[in-house]
Amino acid sequence: MIKKDSRAARRKMRHRRVRKKVYGTPDIPRLSVFKSLKHFYAQIIDDDKRETLYSASLLTPEVRAMLSQDNQNKSENAKKLGKYVGEKALSKGIKKVCFDRAGYRYHGRVKAFADGAREAGLEF
Repeated sequence: MIKKDSRAARRKMRHRRVRKKVYGTPDIPRLSVFKSLKHFYAQIIDDDKRETLYSASLLTPEVRAMLSQDNQNKSENAKKLGKYVGEKALSKGIKKVCFDRAGYRYHGRVKAFADGAREAGLEF
């Protein structure tokens, strides 16, 4: 009898497979995303030092204030978060990142976030 894996278990498998190839260095850190049903989170990570250089989410006070003015859908909020993260990364001197989609399909909120970060000036 073959046991079917859950959706989360399949995502974890894809994430492990992607992480074998995607690695953040001091020159090109890793931009990792996580999405829950309500919120979206992003981190810029240097894997050599094992430290988070910058993190933001839809729960960050500055982002919440920016989003409270507009009642938008989740994809538009993710795009605005991408712009915000991109601007903050550029202000910290980070111009180029490698995008870690964490096993999620490059579709919907993940794609909107990446597009927003690119609009802000980040290079993937």
